[in-house]
Amino acid sequence: MTLSTRSDQDQTRAQTRRSQILDAAAVCFAREGFHGTSIAALSRAAGMSSGHIYHFFENKEAIIEALVERRLEQSLEMVSQFENAEDVFQALIDRVDLGLNEKTDLDNAALELEILAEAARNPRVAASVREADRIKRERLIGVLGRARQALGREPETPDADAVTEILMALFDGLAARVINHPELDRTALAPLIRIALRTFIEGE
Repeated sequence: MTLSTRSDQDQTRAQTRRSQILDAAAVCFAREGFHGTSIAALSRAAGMSSGHIYHFFENKEAIIEALVERRLEQSLEMVSQFENAEDVFQALIDRVDLGLNEKTDLDNAALELEILAEAARNPRVAASVREADRIKRERLIGVLGRARQALGREPETPDADAVTEILMALFDGLAARVINHPELDRTALAPLIRIALRTFIEGE
């Protein structure tokens, strides 16, 4: 085995351990809350010692920052799919059901709201959350411009920022709604969300 091969294996093993910790943290934070989850409880959920966790993360704040980063990466992967779509508007419409189901998954919603709650009182977490939101928002503005082009409209409009904010609020707000109303009718919501998308993207 060469040094390069051993290094690659070590890196893969480290990435696997790190993901294992983040997966466990996502479950624990959603169910017990950020402050209700101890490192000891997290180590049990992750199936490794507390020392191993501290090897990868200096504290729980670093773990929640890594969760924010991972969620951003997932969002940007979705944005890239829109950017590479032949018909961006249709790609947005086609993904409504998936986005609706993701945002109204109770575990995902609980984790998202827990992260936001911590960001409201913790400047370090707030900085991470706000930077992730800025990156995603700026990419989405470009996607919505291309969607307007697909509909035969001018790609740039004076209210592009506001439209992006409203559409992000529409989807992000579903997390709060499903906590308040777990039995909400997803089937009834989907066509109305598609109408809202078309309305805001088309503009006047």
